[in-house]
Amino acid sequence: MKRKTILKIVVDIGMTVMLLLLMTYELIGEAAHEWLGIGIFGLFIIHHILNRKWSRCVFKGKYTLFRIWQTILAIGILLTMIGSMYSGVILSEHALSFLPIKGGRAFAREVHMLSAYWGFVLMSLHLGLHWSIMMGMAKRFVKEPSTAGKWLLRGIAAFIAGYGVYASIQREIGRYMLLENHFAFFDFEEPLIFFLADYMAVMALFVWVSHYFSKGLRYIIQIRKTK
Repeated sequence: MKRKTILKIVVDIGMTVMLLLLMTYELIGEAAHEWLGIGIFGLFIIHHILNRKWSRCVFKGKYTLFRIWQTILAIGILLTMIGSMYSGVILSEHALSFLPIKGGRAFAREVHMLSAYWGFVLMSLHLGLHWSIMMGMAKRFVKEPSTAGKWLLRGIAAFIAGYGVYASIQREIGRYMLLENHFAFFDFEEPLIFFLADYMAVMALFVWVSHYFSKGLRYIIQIRKTK
């Protein structure tokens, strides 16, 4: 495997782990949250440098349904990242407290809430977009399971996605995305691992949805080509 490919994988894994930890907000402390925010922004820049070839071709070539879906997700993630960084700088009380910024905190808090939850969902959908590629890479290191094993893994994935639906309702993800909740509420007596497990399930749900939605788009494109 090429060094650049390995670096891409490391950066993507780092962003995924940081994204989950960022959703914990005050459960890991405000200072840690801010430094993680700076960290994921740095990895986001590196991610785009490593994938600059894709960015250069945005206005070139034919747009299929799959490419439209891919581009919509990329633009959405870019906007939420900009929103998170803009609002994070204004709200910072630790990592960037030395900056002479005053006022606008109420608006910044709403932008941060919207950017955080929409960004979480869009990044999860983006992961699902490339899930087949990731599984293809995994086959290089892990023996391919039998047909029964494949169906078992699919069943487990479906179960986790199903729990993700429940977790997203319990954690009120939709209400945060629609800004019906203006503040994030946490149970500080809840073990952090339970909180992370729920958000991992929610992430898995959107990865699962995006994976099969993308497969459907590719199938439609293939049918059109054969006509």
